[in-house]
Parts: sequence; structure tokens; C-alpha cells
Amino acid sequence: MKDDPGKEAVRHLQALISRETSAPLNRDAELVMESIIQKALGADSGTSVIDSEHSFVQHEVSIMLADLRGFTSTAATLPPATVITMLNRYLGKMNEIVARHHGIIDKFMGDSIMVLFGVPVERPDDVQRTLTCAVEMQLAMVELNKWSQDEGLPELFMGIGINTGSVMAGKFGSHFYSEYTVIGDEVNLASRIEAFSLRGQVLISENTLDHCRDFATVSSPMEVFVKGKTHSIMLRELYAIPSLGLEVPRQEARRSQRVEVKLPCLFHRIQNKIVMPGSINATVRDIGFLGVQIETGHPLKELDDMKLEFDLPLVDSKAVDIYAKVVKTKQDGDRYFSGIEFTSVNPATNMKIQLFVQLLAFAATA
Repeated sequence: MKDDPGKEAVRHLQALISRETSAPLNRDAELVMESIIQKALGADSGTSVIDSEHSFVQHEVSIMLADLRGFTSTAATLPPATVITMLNRYLGKMNEIVARHHGIIDKFMGDSIMVLFGVPVERPDDVQRTLTCAVEMQLAMVELNKWSQDEGLPELFMGIGINTGSVMAGKFGSHFYSEYTVIGDEVNLASRIEAFSLRGQVLISENTLDHCRDFATVSSPMEVFVKGKTHSIMLRELYAIPSLGLEVPRQEARRSQRVEVKLPCLFHRIQNKIVMPGSINATVRDIGFLGVQIETGHPLKELDDMKLEFDLPLVDSKAVDIYAKVVKTKQDGDRYFSGIEFTSVNPATNMKIQLFVQLLAFAATA
């Protein structure tokens, strides 16, 4: 259940105080601070500054959705206490970064975070702060993964989607339960954009880019179709913020060994998060730690989702339940060659793939 605005303010102030003094307030002091904030919000009179049915306000907001890729399958292989420790470490770090850039965490949804910039007060640099926050969150994932490696834990990867547009903000619900949040088509679109993002990637809408063209370095447009839209939309991948010397670290993660192979492969298309029946034959033509290139007689579009399986003969194993996304496709006659990036691989399969690639790479140089 979402805290009321007073408790939300306490949480942000605690993060600020802890960061500046390296020591959070004790519980007694925190209760005093909460009481002061509630009085300022009018809680003592039994009313809230946002409980009127006429208090809904239209805001121009940047909405950021961040989600851990493949966390469910990773969590299934670990003790519950370890999962909680990893998740709390991740959420705590992201909360700290969001607070530093004056964003508002609208909600935690398991391993997903929804962050707002532009409410309750709009600022001229809302979009710039949103993008800066997103890049720093991806940079923080590198740091978190170093800690995980030191402790023998699997790495975590996050995808981020950002959209900017007009929403309705206010307190929604009833006297039994209500929360301050935002609603509207732009929120739904932000969620759709996040679903397209790959591990370590930040995707933004064209409307977001319109607010910051001179601020960020982005990719060429990618045309995608999303549920609820009659026309396609254009997405951009955020690469860097030159004026701040910040770069999304995802490009470095792609630099793993790649080896040429010829492995029979089966894949299923995924539509609206449903694995479609009927497998399609393909051939894996090269493989790396994070993805493969496949050859098939079926055309695949950029950002299509799929579920893959193929044999790993050198390690006497089969790679199954690999979820992936099409990065690019080129046609050669009646054949299609598609670069595929993994979005979710369970830790055991991931280790087998890395071992398989390393053995082939060593054999090629021996």
C-alpha cells in the first residue's frame, strides 16, 4: 500500500539526511518530523491537500519505468533471504539516485519502479533530470553487479523506458484506500516502451526527445507497434549526455567473445507476453555471452520478442527457456539473418553458454 504524502516526504528527507550526514534520524526524531509534515499538510484538521474531487490537475510529466530483466528466473534459483537482500540493495540504490534528481517514486511493483518528474511541481529541466537519472541508474547497476560478483551472486540487468506527456495527477480511490498518482495514455505508453528495452538499455519516446534534442545523444529512430495504438511510434535509444560526461554503460556489456557456429535452433514468437504455439526452425550462426545471430527463412522485425532453445554440444547441455529480442535483421535472398540479444536466461544456462563460447574461442586459437 502506498504511503500518504507525509510519509512519502519523510522517506525522501531521511534519504537526504542520511546522504549528507552519513547517519539517518533515529525513530523518535523521525516521528517528530512526520508529525510536523502532517501538520503542514493539514492532517490534524482531518483533511488532506489532495482529497477533493476537484483537485485533479493536468501536468506535463516525464514517466520512467525501470524493471529488472529475468529477475523471476534468477530469484527461483536462490534462497529467499538472498533474493530479499539483493532486491533491497537494488531498490535502495535506485531510491537514492531518484531522490538526488528530485524525482518522485510513484510505486514499487516487485522488481519494477515507476518514477515521475514534473509532479507535484513542473520544472523546466524535468526531462533533462529524468534522462540524467536514468543514465546514473544504469551506471549504478555496474557497481551493484561488482558487489554481487564479489559475493558469488548472479548479475542483475535493468531495462528502462521513458515517455513525456500530459497526465492527470491527483488522489484516486475511496475513503477506504486511496493514493496520489498519475493516470493517462502517456503512462501506459511509458510502460509499453519499457517492455521493449533490453538489458542495460534506456529507450525514450520521440516526445521526450523533442524536449532535449541538444542535451542527449541518441540512436536513429526505431519504429515499433504498441498495443492500444493504431499507428506505429518511434523510439530512440539513449546513449549519452555529453555535457555531463555520462554514457550508458550498455555498449561495454556487448563486448564479449563471439564465435562462429552452426547449431540447429528452435524459436517461438512472443506476442503480448504470450508464447505463441508452433516452433520455427532456425540456425545459430554465431554466439556470444549475451546473444546470437540466427539464420531463418522467416522475416523478423526489430524488437520482436522470442523464446529460444538450442544445443550446446561441447558442454553436453541444451540451452532452453531463453527469452530474447531481435536487435536487427538483414535479408539475403530468401534467408534472413537476425541479431538476437538475450533478455532473460537462468543462471545455470548462462554459465553453460559462457563456458561453451570460451571453449570454442580457445579451440580457435590453439
